[in-house]
Amino acid sequence: MSEDATKTHRRRELREFLMSRRARVTPAEAGLPAGGARRRTPGLRREEVAVLAGVGASWYQWLEQGRDISVSPQVLDAVARVLRLSNAEHRHLYVLAGLNPPAPEVAPEKRHMCDGLRRLIDTWMPCPAHIMDPYYNTVMYNDAAAIVLGMRPDQTQNCVVDFFTDPMYRARDVSWERNARTVVAQFRAACSACPDDEGFQAVLAQLKEASPEFTRLWEERDIEDAGQIRKELEHPLAGLLVLEATVMKVPARPDLTIVLHTPLEEANTAAKLEWLASPESRRGALYPVAG
Repeated sequence: MSEDATKTHRRRELREFLMSRRARVTPAEAGLPAGGARRRTPGLRREEVAVLAGVGASWYQWLEQGRDISVSPQVLDAVARVLRLSNAEHRHLYVLAGLNPPAPEVAPEKRHMCDGLRRLIDTWMPCPAHIMDPYYNTVMYNDAAAIVLGMRPDQTQNCVVDFFTDPMYRARDVSWERNARTVVAQFRAACSACPDDEGFQAVLAQLKEASPEFTRLWEERDIEDAGQIRKELEHPLAGLLVLEATVMKVPARPDLTIVLHTPLEEANTAAKLEWLASPESRRGALYPVAG
């Protein structure tokens, strides 16, 4: 599709989207007084949206018609408020208007999803899985993550800090040297997206104080998007395990990241994970001492 065709399509979608959202908001929901002229439809009129959003009636009509006009984030935010748009719809409005959308937020009705995400990582057994917040703090992990990765309550509960400071994990991770640069580059990418975020700054200060190796790699300024990492772990009970860690996002919960570990064909890893999760091995495998 050519650039002109794409722009035409986007403007048509903007028109249809705004009309459909306007039609579903009643005057009462918008805080308008009852009464007035008889309505052909129950939704808001264009002029009412304009007044409530604090913009000119002609300007809003041009916006809804998909004309090529200048649009500011502040005005789009006001229109989104009047039309009672959800977080996803708010971002969609920005895209259709040709602006970069605001950072995603968690809608209040989506906060219960943690229960479903707990079911997801528990169902991932016997493979390790865990969930992190934006700052790489561990939110929850399944039993396999405890058995295989050594996740446990006495860690710092931050995945990057533990990668560099936990002696148990360091003793197991045969691929540590190779993966350290990737871990730091991915963490830098996350930090750079939120340069003024105090949460990231606190974790960064903790890492620089705790690990000269992290500091050295941080100063190299490598950047890498999160994706997949191959891990080779020497488990004290099962021997070599070869896993592929995949980072996944749930759009409805942008504050959380799911990390799922998949066994690769090497070293009979899948069968070893099954054995480690079995009753006969679990007692000694939960928190074995690093050798």
